[in-house]
Amino acid sequence: MAYKVEKTDEQWRDQLSDEEYRVLRQAGTEPAFTGEYTDTKTVGVYNCRACGTELFRSDEKFESHCGWPSFFDPAGTDAVETRTDNSLPGRPRTEVLCATCGSHLGHVFAGEGYDTPTDLRYCINSIAISLAPADQDS
Repeated sequence: MAYKVEKTDEQWRDQLSDEEYRVLRQAGTEPAFTGEYTDTKTVGVYNCRACGTELFRSDEKFESHCGWPSFFDPAGTDAVETRTDNSLPGRPRTEVLCATCGSHLGHVFAGEGYDTPTDLRYCINSIAISLAPADQDS
């Protein structure tokens, strides 16, 4: 698939830290309850750490107590894309990727009973996103 932002493997390795590369480009997962945005309540926009695309907004974030930041909806309907992930035998999941650069963000789960407008939980690695706090002076 062709993405708006495409780089060689070497370019991604130069741009990202080893851990960012492992998660974003190799579909890794950071350990639960270790990410910087797991419990943050800062108002702002969450962007893809690899390409800067807006992915989620703070008003779409909720406390799921799962160990990773959780959102009930992407910031734009085409901000992320999903695909089937069969990497865990017997446990198919739905992978979430940045629609602009194809970087792995996390997974989305449905029907878990959270009191959210979509009944979806986008379980996103903190290391895959960066928070741009809202301008408090505006």
